[in-house]
Amino acid sequence: MSQRARPLAYLLFAIGAFAAAAAPAQDDPSGYPATPLKTSWVEFHGHRYAVEVASTDPARARGLMFRDRMPADHGMIFIHESERPLSYWMKNTHIPLDIFYFDAHRRLVSVSRNTPPCNLGNLCPPFASEGPALYVLELNAGIADRVHAKKGDPLKFGPGIAPSTP
Repeated sequence: MSQRARPLAYLLFAIGAFAAAAAPAQDDPSGYPATPLKTSWVEFHGHRYAVEVASTDPARARGLMFRDRMPADHGMIFIHESERPLSYWMKNTHIPLDIFYFDAHRRLVSVSRNTPPCNLGNLCPPFASEGPALYVLELNAGIADRVHAKKGDPLKFGPGIAPSTP
């Protein structure tokens, strides 16, 4: 490369590197944005779990899709606008989960235990709550059995999780 072309090459490289760094995060095949979520904690059966808070339609739709692992003390809390029967599925979810459904008073309505991953796309089966729910907590599979979760068990929120009013 000639002495004259070198500064131009450096400039083009710098522009390309800046453009790549400034570009939005590449979305995964789900089409849902991979934006960072607010984090907090929940407490269930005396155990504290660090959670990501999914309180918007895109965040709830993406959920834990495309993750290959999740630390044992982590999960995701989904906050809905109104209390109603809810149904979740495991589309594009790579890790087995326990799906806990809570009502507006943060009492356990039902749990889908050891819910398996699903790679069948839109043919993945739904897992419905056994009653109206406002909050859904997803944790690694096996936790519900380990803590002996039962209907009516309370869920405590950490800071930053605005409880909806019943």
